[in-house]
Parts: sequence; structure tokens; C-alpha cells
Amino acid sequence: MHRLPSSANRSLVAGALEQYCALVMRPKSKTIRQESVRFKTQGPIESYGLKRYSTAEATVAATSKIREKTLTMETLNPQVKAVEYAVRGLIVMKADEIERCLREGGKKPFTEVIKANIGDAHAMGQQPITFLRQVVALCTFPELMDSPGFPEDAKARAQRILRGCGGTSLGSYTASQGVECIRQDIAAYIGQRDQGVPADGNNIFLTTGASDGIVSILKMLVSGRGASRTGVMIPIPQYPLYSAAIAEMEAVQINYYLDEDNCWALDINELHRAYQAAREHCQPRAICIINPGNPTGQVQSRKCIEEVLHFAYEENLFVMSDEVYQDNVYASGCKFHSFKKVLFEMGPEYFNSVELASFHSTSKGYTGECGFRGGYMEVLNLDPEVRAQLLKLRSLQLCPPVSGQAAMDVIANPPQPDEPSFSRFHQEKTAVLGALAEKAQLTEEILNSVPGIQCNPVQGAMYAFPRLFIPSKAVEQAKALGMQPDMLYCLRLLEETGICLVPGSGFGQREGTYHFRMTILPSKEKLKVLLDKVRDFHIKFLKEYGTLEVPRG
Repeated sequence: MHRLPSSANRSLVAGALEQYCALVMRPKSKTIRQESVRFKTQGPIESYGLKRYSTAEATVAATSKIREKTLTMETLNPQVKAVEYAVRGLIVMKADEIERCLREGGKKPFTEVIKANIGDAHAMGQQPITFLRQVVALCTFPELMDSPGFPEDAKARAQRILRGCGGTSLGSYTASQGVECIRQDIAAYIGQRDQGVPADGNNIFLTTGASDGIVSILKMLVSGRGASRTGVMIPIPQYPLYSAAIAEMEAVQINYYLDEDNCWALDINELHRAYQAAREHCQPRAICIINPGNPTGQVQSRKCIEEVLHFAYEENLFVMSDEVYQDNVYASGCKFHSFKKVLFEMGPEYFNSVELASFHSTSKGYTGECGFRGGYMEVLNLDPEVRAQLLKLRSLQLCPPVSGQAAMDVIANPPQPDEPSFSRFHQEKTAVLGALAEKAQLTEEILNSVPGIQCNPVQGAMYAFPRLFIPSKAVEQAKALGMQPDMLYCLRLLEETGICLVPGSGFGQREGTYHFRMTILPSKEKLKVLLDKVRDFHIKFLKEYGTLEVPRG
């Protein structure tokens, strides 16, 4: 077991060693000087791979002193070092190493690595929505407009988008806030989603995925020093983007814990506790909510949302509502309620005063178009001068990817029942969401059949976050190895089964509890294989550490 950390970090060490060897085994200065002279008289020296040196470069290359690096771990911005992002961390690097080993003919007790660590739908085999790809293809290559293989409603949307682009080309910059007609379509979509609650395209900002918008709002919020430093309330467990961005900006992370025993519900009393405790060392200024939840998969009730908005109103907090999974609701009796709609229904005193930014994305929902990096945020009740500053900040990036903007437009403006593409679009959308609902149920059922694993219903989003019983001997061993117990568990699971999951410690969890996050995106057949392997491994893990007796409660 003591070889485990070495194994887990072997790829990192090997990479560093390879770079080191490349540096120290370069030709000595005398050789470089001689070959530099040869280069001037005999042409380039491809056999040595040396670049063409000028006289000044040759002089530098000939010196024996190696120049010290300007940027080192000692001089690196400490806030960058503080950033952690679990879903692409050590576990994934280890999985990549194992995949390389398998490709090169290495022997493992499995034939493939199943990566269930990240919500990347297409990487897991989900097929693109045809209509979305048709519109984006037409925008990218307008010559296809003459093709009979593309439906007229797709062509009409593409033509409308292109008319909003400079030179009618997707390759031109757009306004920093995004293409105007796309923002209008999104405003109409929001109004329809929220049953007539008004939406204004001027309040819509197209973004590079939802993450880009979230970071922009956090940048606007963070200020102060010491006890006046901005505090940001985030749910625990949380999506690591929030903790990483807060750390990078030197803001203060204020944890409020979701109620695992009540299907990860948000408890208003816990919000008050966290807020009062934080006021002693920072100035709480914002609250973040992820609904439906990542990594927890819960769908918050309307009553819960109303309580959060009342709390924000009373404590003068900016509300950040991460709603990228709004189409992913599976459990009976659950329904997505946007924070904006609930705020409107609470009356003008709330709707006209609470500052709210809500976020959506092309990456999730039924489309799963992560690579387009499309998204938007809607902002409400910003001070006009602050809004001008937000536009200035967004202008630094010139504009979001225009292909991503086009993809976002299709989500906001899908085919209607009287259009030729509607039948196929509706069938594909229903199939994706129906399959996810089946897999959510399957995941819950199988995990709850395993001794020492408890999984709340996966009400929405695309993840399960089950609680693990880890025997005390394994906890002690993990601590001796300098890692979290659920990291030890996930590394062992990866090495022995090829299943790549993310330890719960990367998302935050109550002290003394252990979890992992897994996506439900693999095909139903592959998901069944994954869950069976997890079950068999967990039972073996419990036996190895001397117990199958799992405490209750």
C-alpha cells in the first residue's frame, strides 16, 4: 500500500524527470559554440535539432551559467497555488496514465478506463442534437444554404444569426455583450420559461460557458481587506469552480452545508448560522446556489428558493443562481423553478431590489455541447454605473465564441410544432432526457443495494454523490499516506477496476463523512458495468479492512 502515492504521482514525476533530462543532457557549451560556427558556413544542423542562432544568441548559449527562472514556485502568485479543481485533478492524471499503458499493450485487470469524473456528455457517447448542429454548420459554412439536405427552419435561423454578425460571418467579432438577435431570443425564451415574467435582452450577456459569467460576477463583487474582505456563501458540497475562483481572487469562502439526511435540501437555519459566523472575519456580500445541484443532484423546492431570496433581501446579499441543469429534472414531484420567477412572484418590493445573476449553458441540459463553450447570464437590478463596469470587464475578452453564441440561440429558439424539424428535435430531446431519468433511477437503486453506500435520489442534474462508509483502518492508512480517505478509495478503485470517479473531498463535505461523485452519463449498458464494478470493489474493500458490519445512521 505504501507504493500507492508513488504510483498515483508516477506520471507527474516521469514528466518532470523527462524535462530535466532534456535540459541537463543538451550539448555542452563547447559543442554548441562549435556547431554555431558550423551553422554559419554550412547551413542548418537538423541532426542536432538546434535552432538558428544569431551572434548574440550564440554568445548566450555558449556561457556555462544557466539562467535562473523568473517564474518559480516561490515567485508564483500564491493565489494560483491555492486553486484546486478536483474534477481534473490527480485522479484524472492517473487515469490518463493508465489509458496510455493500455494503449501501449500494458496489462491491467481491465480493458478500458471508464471516466465518470466529469459531465462531458458527448465524450460519454451521447449523440448531438441534429437541429443544433445543422444551424451551427450553416452559420459556419453558409454555402450549405443551397443544400437540400438542410431543413428550411434551420436555414432561416442561421440566416438570422448571420445577419447579426459583422460581414454576415461567424468569423467576425460581435458586440461584447453578444449578438443582439441572440440576446433577444434568449430574453423571449426566459419569458416563456417563466410564464410571462418580463425579460430584457439588454440584461443578457452571452458568455464563454456559464463558468465565464460566474467568474465575471465574482470579480465585480470582490473587494476590501482584512475584516472588510468580501465573503461569498457557497453550498457544501459545491462545484469546485466556486472555491477555486474565490481562492484565486483572495475572497473569503463561507460554507453553508446542505442537509444530506433531507435529500441535500437547503436549510434556512444553516444559512443564518454560516452568515453570522462569517461576519466576525469578513463582509458577506453574495450567496451562490446551484439548482439543480452539482454534485448532489437535488432539485430545490419553490419554498426553499423563496426562503433563500428573503434571506438575501434581509441581509443585502447579491444572489448568484447557477441554473445550467434546469432541463435535467427526473424525479417525480420535482420541478425546476428559476430564482427569477420566484423573485417576481414575491412581489415588486423583492423583484425590483434584489440583485440577481442567473446562469445557463450549452454544456448541459439535453444538448451536452460542452466544446462550443456557449452560455449566458441574465442580470437584474444592477446599479447603472455598475452595469457599465460589467460591460467594460466583458469587453476585455472582446466577445464570447460566436459559434457558442449560435448554439445557445438554438437552445433558446428550438423548432416549433409547425416547423419541419420539430418532430425529429422533439424525439431526440425526449430520448436524451428519458435515458438520463432511467440512469438516475438505476444508479440510486444499485448503489443503495451495496453495504456501506448510501445514495440520495438523483432528482436532477447528471451526478450521484453517494456517502461511503470507510473502515477506520483504511482512514488511518490514508492519513499515514498523506491523503484523504476518499482519495485513497478512489485511487484504489481506479487502479483495480479502471473506474474513474472523483473523491467527495474535492467538493467539500461534513467532517467525518466520505463520498464520491460520479456522472450518470455513460450508456445504460456501460453504467451497469460501472456500478457492478463499484459494488464488487466496495465489498472487497470492506473485507480487506476487516469489516462487513456497517454502522447504521
